[in-house]
Amino acid sequence: LALCLMESLTKGLKITSTNQPMVEKAQGEKVTLPCTFTVSQEDQGPLDVEWVLIPTDNQKKEQTIIMYSVDRIYNDYYEAMNGRVQFTNPDPRSGDGSIDILNLKSADTGTYQCRVKKAPGVESQKIQLTVLVKPARTKCYIEGSQETGRDLTLKCVSQEGSPLLSYNWRKLTGTEELPATSLLNKDTGELSMKNVSEDYSGTYNCVAANRVGTDDCFVVLNVTPRKYLLYSSFLLLFLHFYFCNRKKQEDVPPPKSRTSTARSYIGSNRSSLGSMSPSNMEGYAKTPYNQVPSEDFERSPGQNPNFPPSKVAAPNLSRMGAVPVMIPAQSKDGSIV
Repeated sequence: LALCLMESLTKGLKITSTNQPMVEKAQGEKVTLPCTFTVSQEDQGPLDVEWVLIPTDNQKKEQTIIMYSVDRIYNDYYEAMNGRVQFTNPDPRSGDGSIDILNLKSADTGTYQCRVKKAPGVESQKIQLTVLVKPARTKCYIEGSQETGRDLTLKCVSQEGSPLLSYNWRKLTGTEELPATSLLNKDTGELSMKNVSEDYSGTYNCVAANRVGTDDCFVVLNVTPRKYLLYSSFLLLFLHFYFCNRKKQEDVPPPKSRTSTARSYIGSNRSSLGSMSPSNMEGYAKTPYNQVPSEDFERSPGQNPNFPPSKVAAPNLSRMGAVPVMIPAQSKDGSIV
């Protein structure tokens, strides 16, 4: 009996819009939630069209979004949608109670219900709205050493975006094909590479996508030889030059000592005394023995280190036909007389 009564109450008013149990839209876009209806002559009461948001938590109350009642529109019930919700047709009496929600936000996700009342008829329809966020602020980076023979991973992650996100990598330079040793995980955005070589170098592009949009980023991979190989080459080169220079230094004869130089100097001057002539007398007089470096001489005990000026008799060239040679003599105490 109750069912028959309900059918009799609702058989006049009917919602005619196609039932869309689920609608997906991207954040920032506009969505139209349909709710068209027809009434009969049996429905004589005032027309009420009400949209409510059904909470996921059964403990919470329904939230009225917008309502048309007694020829007036009320759209300030839900503060979170103030200025963003409106009837598609300004006059729902035409049989169109659809609404538009502008500038969608992820928080607008939920179950919405359209209720049409015109006594004695009552009809309702539910729509699940899902607001998806497009991938955004996607970043690419390299994790691991970019040296030959190493393992590394190209990583890609979107800081915004509704699940389920999928990632895809591609190479934009060279052969434009992913290396044979690479392994792609579309769920995490990781592209793993084993035993990389210089052929792997190039520009790589990652595209993040979900059902409402895409976003991408780029990264440049530059594979170089291992550092320790370079260090070894430099070390071998350094050692080569070091030992070559050392061998050359060992082949060069050592320089004469200062003592030998000083003895040669004294010997040459003494020899010049034995062959003194008017032509070299002047040079001999200007080179006294006390100016000869003597700090390295080997002296016998008791020898006087200071040599007095040489006693040389000035020759009388007008009377003598030859220049006498005066050889300084050394006394027992080491002085020259």
